[in-house]
Amino acid sequence: MRRTAPRRPILLLCVVAVAAVVAGCSDGEDDASSAAQEVTTTAEASVGWAPPECRVDPPAPVAAEGVPGTPNDLVITSFDDTPIRVHWFPQPDATPDAPAPTVLMGPGWGLAGDTEADAVGILGGVDIASLRSAGYNVLTWDPRGFGQSGGVATVNDAEHEGRDVQRLLDWVAEQPVAELDGAADPRVGMVGGSYGGGIQLVTAAIDCRVDAIVPIIAWHSLGTSLYKAETVKLGWAGVLSDLPTGAVTDPHVASAYRSGTTTGVLSAEDRDWFLSRGPAELVEQIQVPTLIVQGTVDTLFTLDEALTNLAILESNDVPSAMVWYCGGHGICLTDPGDVARVAGASIAWLDRWVKGDESVDTGPRIDLLVQTGDRYTSEAFPEPSATVEATGSGTLELTDGGGSGPAKLPAGAAGLVDGIAVPITPARADRSVDVPVEFDADVLVIGAPQLELTYSGTTPDGEQPTRLFAQLVDDATGLVLDNQITPVPLELDGAQHTVSVPMEVVSYAASAGSSVTLQLVATTVAYATPRLGGTVELAEISIALPVVEGITLAERPAA
Repeated sequence: MRRTAPRRPILLLCVVAVAAVVAGCSDGEDDASSAAQEVTTTAEASVGWAPPECRVDPPAPVAAEGVPGTPNDLVITSFDDTPIRVHWFPQPDATPDAPAPTVLMGPGWGLAGDTEADAVGILGGVDIASLRSAGYNVLTWDPRGFGQSGGVATVNDAEHEGRDVQRLLDWVAEQPVAELDGAADPRVGMVGGSYGGGIQLVTAAIDCRVDAIVPIIAWHSLGTSLYKAETVKLGWAGVLSDLPTGAVTDPHVASAYRSGTTTGVLSAEDRDWFLSRGPAELVEQIQVPTLIVQGTVDTLFTLDEALTNLAILESNDVPSAMVWYCGGHGICLTDPGDVARVAGASIAWLDRWVKGDESVDTGPRIDLLVQTGDRYTSEAFPEPSATVEATGSGTLELTDGGGSGPAKLPAGAAGLVDGIAVPITPARADRSVDVPVEFDADVLVIGAPQLELTYSGTTPDGEQPTRLFAQLVDDATGLVLDNQITPVPLELDGAQHTVSVPMEVVSYAASAGSSVTLQLVATTVAYATPRLGGTVELAEISIALPVVEGITLAERPAA
């Protein structure tokens, strides 16, 4: 069965790892002509953008059975006969004569789909009640391997979880109260956080029936997120491996955790398997309006993951926008600002692009947040206009203890993620090489600081990689900026080397006379312990923080 829209570039679509989902690509004149269809720029999107043509072959009827005692639940048979438990919450006022658009809402890793019609959204997400109140049918589901679904979780693989969602779309198209764009083509958007954000990027890439998506705290590549600088993010890997009883995951998940625990690196087979999960190159195929929501303090899927996805969408002239908030896979230790704006922005995006209501104001295209709780907005992501720089030197002993973290749980913290995140959250280190960075004016530091080290050193032989870690600490509060820390690969063979790396993206408002401290440390609670023993002579350390201008300070809502 084939469901595909004209995509650009068409030849790339034929070679990405979704052949089992999108079959029959050709380089004939019809496809080439469709692929060349013009799409307006994002700046013109609100007035001139039109969705690409969506061709849908008639699907086979969907096998679905009710679940006794749970009127909102059904079991849908997926493409490979895997039973998928779904939870259907039609809009109360929807009828066959006045059908409603539908929103698919996926859960986080290891979780079953939401079934509480009046539940409060988590991880920056929206909830069933708010979506139904806004006029949508809502479908949630237990991804394969989790909850009451069968099968094995393969981490949002396009050929498994992606095809599962395609079958859910087939089912939605059969519902009398679901609005359609055409035969077998429901009018549908997607929301959801984390794992439920990643599946949106995969599904939108392989199925043109999705009309708009709102991926919340999702990722671009599991290589750059979970395995940055080929160093296992062991803190989060431990959390993600602690699954509910009954969950069934691909053996690569357990294998990667075991090797990360013992050696700090992955086998080539595990690495390649995680890289193949995407979405990565699949983002190139997305042609539907996308609102990216990312957490400034998210230490699992950092801001750089979202910025990479945004850049790809921009390059393909896809209507796109971005909202940052203080949350996600992490604990907010600073002023969160307006905590309600994510849900509001999400529903506004759906209303504009799923309902097609051109009167809806989706707000500024770029909506950023700094540690003071203030928002800054613009129509394009701000490029640095200057840098604040500092230099230093020192000697770092590669020993355990005194490294970065864990953070301390603030009094009164009660968030769902707080207790999970605190033990693996970076904090000011006791054993470090420090470089002070002073600000002589009020500036906004937004982006990835650039770190360069000229160094030499030795360490005993071992399986673990040779690394150190870099973080920036706010001297006024003692907090690590956005809780972010960056692994830096080293060659410790006694010779002098130079390495230059971008640090994790931060969002920080500095005032004149204030300062932050660059700390270089041997260990951190966020990553696997590298090879220890010996020392690193840091002959020259240079740090450049990106400063942006020309963005607008947004007013806070009245209390």
